[in-house]
Amino acid sequence: MSAPQNTIIDIQSLVTHYGTREILHSINLQVRHGEIMVIMGGSGSGKSTLFRHLLGLRAPTSGTVHLFGQDINLLKPEDLQQLRRNMGVAFQGGALLSSLSVGENVRLPLREHTQLDDNTIKIMSRLKLEVVNLASFEDLMPAELSGGMLKRAALARAIVMDPKLLFFDEPSAGLDPVAAVELDELILRLREAMGITIVVVTHELESAFKIADRITVLDQGNILITGTVAEVKNSDNPRIQSLLHRKPRIETLDAEAYLNRLTRTQSVPTS
Repeated sequence: MSAPQNTIIDIQSLVTHYGTREILHSINLQVRHGEIMVIMGGSGSGKSTLFRHLLGLRAPTSGTVHLFGQDINLLKPEDLQQLRRNMGVAFQGGALLSSLSVGENVRLPLREHTQLDDNTIKIMSRLKLEVVNLASFEDLMPAELSGGMLKRAALARAIVMDPKLLFFDEPSAGLDPVAAVELDELILRLREAMGITIVVVTHELESAFKIADRITVLDQGNILITGTVAEVKNSDNPRIQSLLHRKPRIETLDAEAYLNRLTRTQSVPTS
């Protein structure tokens, strides 16, 4: 089945394994042009694995991941690198190079991937630092920034090449409430100003409800729902409600299976 024309990301029947263990179970997901899609789920739900597939860092066992209409797992390395120039990634910890200043970190993608002169690169990086309210901090080192400032610096670097698609991993993690709200507002302003499509992976409910056009909830490698904030909040799925209300998941214990797991013999590799 073909995706609508305004689809930027199209995932079809995605299955992936770590060894013999199946992690993602036939995932189907589409992200539309200009929307903010939030991917949520508890620990071990498959969020990080799905994120790696979206970045083209891992090949699936089966199924497809299309970005901008191209199957990223069929692209030649040079073509995948070219496609990634339309993508920006802001990692959870910022991932700034500690030996470079804030400005040098933001300028790095332009130096690596364009033939622009130094003056133009400096102007473009300063423009992006202005966008994230860090214009006066470009000469500082990453170690001199607060957690919220590090997130914003990473965001400036992620958008310095004016990407069409932005990935943001746990933007509010480790931030105080005020800094988290400021970052949420910045994400919304970016979408409006740049018309950018944004995928956010998070477990922060308040942030997700504030910025999302749609939310995808993952649980144990399955998509429980993809819908608007209201649709997610009103879902009668008990696992979704447990996540929203922070209730522990109660699992029934199969005594025989538990005993077999404890007593099974591990195979010893032969030399």
